[in-house]
Amino acid sequence: MDAFKKGWFSETGLDCSDQTVVSYNVEKILYHGRSDYQDILVFENKFFGRVLVLDNAIQCSEKDESAYQEMITFLPLNSHPNPKKVLVIGGGDGGVVREVVKHPSVETVVLCEIDEKVIEISKEYLPFMAEGLNSPKLVQYIMDGAEFMKSHQKEFDVVITDSPDPNGPAVSLFKKTYYEAVKEALKPGGILCSQAESFWYDLKLIQEMTKMVYDIYPVVEYASVYIPSYVGGQIGFLLCSTDPEINFRRPKHIMSSKELLSCNLKYYTPEIHEASFVLPGFVKKKLFGTS
Repeated sequence: MDAFKKGWFSETGLDCSDQTVVSYNVEKILYHGRSDYQDILVFENKFFGRVLVLDNAIQCSEKDESAYQEMITFLPLNSHPNPKKVLVIGGGDGGVVREVVKHPSVETVVLCEIDEKVIEISKEYLPFMAEGLNSPKLVQYIMDGAEFMKSHQKEFDVVITDSPDPNGPAVSLFKKTYYEAVKEALKPGGILCSQAESFWYDLKLIQEMTKMVYDIYPVVEYASVYIPSYVGGQIGFLLCSTDPEINFRRPKHIMSSKELLSCNLKYYTPEIHEASFVLPGFVKKKLFGTS
């Protein structure tokens, strides 16, 4: 029964940690250490390439990181009529910033990452993502995102929460007080997009989050993306807006084939944008009361 061997990294699902495990062969450990906030591991796998792990949960892999970064970025940015100033909470690996600065409307992107060690390690071992941290459009802060927003109200067109699972330093990013603080940091008509876990493993959590944010924002949607390196192969995003007329399923900015090519996008397309909101019946029923 015990098929696990030395030289493998194993991850469990958030809500099924005693029932499910997915393992990845470790060709080489590039870095393993602990910051003031969390355990950090970077290893190489023959299929997925370089892999970043925080507190025993895979954050990104070289093979499929573009799907996550592009969707958490362009779903909200292309749903906004003119996103000039963007705030990224978390995202110390630089992947989201790399995508945000590609958008033609964006003039400034503010990165607020609590763990400076993640930035340092990403620059050294994940340069294909951390290249975003070199953009002249970037303003960077090392501090708690919720604290940062208290002194930056009505300032941002879009806020993107690129958080790990709700463990350790990321717990506060899944609470109602955080979503309330984001609303205050957004300009009128502003949009929030937050990492919101997998419906295969964490549907109860997603249901609770959706109900919670409906008390704050008039429009709430859940979008889905395929990420093979994650447990379950799927993850989603909560999109919220202060504009009651917004329709996240119909992007305001439809990127042309030329734009998709010039932005070097591998996963996101206008068709994928719309399709990401098409959910399985059991998910729609749990989150929105329809099937």
